[in-house]
Amino acid sequence: MVPQAKIFPVRSSHELAERIAEAYGQPLGKIELTEFSDGEFQPSFEETVRGGRVFLIGSTQPPTENLMEMLLMIDAAKRASAKHVTAIIPYFGWARQDRKDKPRVPIGAKMVANLLTAAGATRIMTMDLHADQIQGFFEVPVDHVFASSLFIPLIKKLGLENLTIASPDMGGSKRANNYAKWLESEVVICYKQRKKANVIDKMTVIGSVEGRNVILIDDMIDTAGTITKAADMLMEEGALSVRAFCTHGVLSGKAKERIEKSALLEMVITDTVPHKTLPEKIRVVSVAELFANIMHKVHHHESISSHFLE
Repeated sequence: MVPQAKIFPVRSSHELAERIAEAYGQPLGKIELTEFSDGEFQPSFEETVRGGRVFLIGSTQPPTENLMEMLLMIDAAKRASAKHVTAIIPYFGWARQDRKDKPRVPIGAKMVANLLTAAGATRIMTMDLHADQIQGFFEVPVDHVFASSLFIPLIKKLGLENLTIASPDMGGSKRANNYAKWLESEVVICYKQRKKANVIDKMTVIGSVEGRNVILIDDMIDTAGTITKAADMLMEEGALSVRAFCTHGVLSGKAKERIEKSALLEMVITDTVPHKTLPEKIRVVSVAELFANIMHKVHHHESISSHFLE
C-alpha cells in the first residue's frame, strides 16, 4: 500500500494550495513559520513526514522571499527524513534568464534550478516555463505541465468562426503553432523590436488578420506592454476581435490599467500567481484540479502523459 502523501503551502500560494489539496482529496499539512524581527523566518513541519512523499506548493513570483521560503521548506523536509520531496512551482520565476544574451550577466534560471536541487528537491512540477530548455537545468525529474490542456477546451467553447491564433512575439511562435494545430486554425506572429527590457520600440504583424477573430497566446504577462500593443495593432489590421489566453498573470506596474484600456475583448489567465483584485476584462481559471490529478498519478507511479497536449 502506498503511504499517504502530505501537502504543504508556501504562504504566498496558500489559497492555490488549498484548492489543490481540496481537489486532491485531503487537507493541507500543518506547518508553522517563525518570523524574527530582522525579517528572517523559519518554517517548521508540525507533523511527521518521515519516509513519505511531501508536496510543497509555491510559485516564485516576487518578492524573492517566496523562493527562499520554498528552499527552506525543502531543506526542512529533507532533514525530517521525507523520502520524496516534490517542489510544485506553478509559476517558475527567473525563467526569462535562461541564457546569456549579453556579456557579464547571470543565467538566473540555472542558478534557481541548482538551488532547488541543492536544497533537496527530488522532483519538480511546474507549468508553462518561459523556455522549454529550462527542464534540462535540473538533475531531477521535471513534470512540465501545459496550460493548453485547460485553455484549448475553453477556446473551443467560444465557438469562434474565422479563428486565428497569434503569438505576441517571435519567441512564442512554437506555442502558437501548437494551439493552432489542436484548433485547426491559422497562425500569425507579431514581430517586436525592443530598445530595452519591457519597452517596445516597434511592432508589426506577419500574416493577415483581416476579418478574423484572433486569440493571442502567451506564457506570461508582466507589464502587459507587448500583449496590449499587439491587440491594438491587430484590431488596426482589420481583426474582428482580439482575446488573450496567458498562463501566468504577473501583472506588474501598470499592467492592469493597460489591459483595461486596450482593444482586448477579454484576457484569460490562471491562478498560478495570486491577485487580490483584477479588472473586469480578466477572467481566471484554476490549475488546481490539473495539478491535483498529476500529483495523484505521480504519487501512485502512474503515467501522466495524457495531461500533455503540446
